[in-house]
Amino acid sequence: MEKKRILTVIPFTENQKKRLEEAAAGAELCFRDLQSITAEEVKRAEIILGNVPAEMVKEAERLEWLHLNSAGFDDYVKEGILREKTLLTNSSGAYGKAVSEHMFAMLLAMQKKLHLYRDLQRQHMWGDEGEVTSIADSVILVLETGDIGLHFAELAHALGAYVIGVKRTLAPCPDCMDELHVMSELDELLQRADSVVSFLPSTQETRGLFGKKRFALMKEGSFFLNGGRGDLICTEDLCDVLESGHLAGAALDVTSPEPLPKEHRIWDIPTAFITPHISGSYHLPETLRNVVSIAVENVRRYMAGEELKNLVKK
Repeated sequence: MEKKRILTVIPFTENQKKRLEEAAAGAELCFRDLQSITAEEVKRAEIILGNVPAEMVKEAERLEWLHLNSAGFDDYVKEGILREKTLLTNSSGAYGKAVSEHMFAMLLAMQKKLHLYRDLQRQHMWGDEGEVTSIADSVILVLETGDIGLHFAELAHALGAYVIGVKRTLAPCPDCMDELHVMSELDELLQRADSVVSFLPSTQETRGLFGKKRFALMKEGSFFLNGGRGDLICTEDLCDVLESGHLAGAALDVTSPEPLPKEHRIWDIPTAFITPHISGSYHLPETLRNVVSIAVENVRRYMAGEELKNLVKK
């Protein structure tokens, strides 16, 4: 029986490579990084672990299964990238702590105006930015109640916030949330929230969900945070509501376009707090351990003919 060829671009440590070798007993393993992979290696692979560029995956005619090291998968479900028979799984569940803590820190910083004081520091200015707000007793609307959204809700709830969750289909309300609603109620809920925090993926339903109309529905002086996908919002409309003062601030770890062009006006809006899509990468060591554990377990399942975790419906 011909050996399965497994190409991985996940940065396994030596100990983690041994775990993968045990799970993939009998397979031919190829460890590469994104800078060194070749088109020929991708074409020969029957299993790929990691986010090989979608345009390269498009040419992988022998590919049986692609496992992503990300939770997001939008680039790989576009027409013409994966063949119908190719299985797709992701690393949902690996990023909850990293992304939620990053976005939570940005919310606290905005509430206490720490980003504005950092701007003053850079100008060597001793100033007072005025009144601040507290997370305690504030109303926080969390869009998407998966792993990341639940982690964020737990942090906010622990500090006394009133947390409202929103998901696509109604389900029992988690303990870390005070209310749970569906997306059809979004417009009404926006008017209640002191902070709106989105971890929504990029889908046909979510692209452009936030523009002039929905930003106008938000409370005067509220905050908007996006740790999901940048195409959720119209960035120009967000700039307008920030410059008008309708919103007190916006924290973005994802943007549209991405990366932001150097000349984009949002860079120079003081109440815009931007990080370059780094909350969900491997800066927190636990994240890589989580990604590796999901990948190794799925390889074991695949080799044993068992159902895979985190199957994506293409």
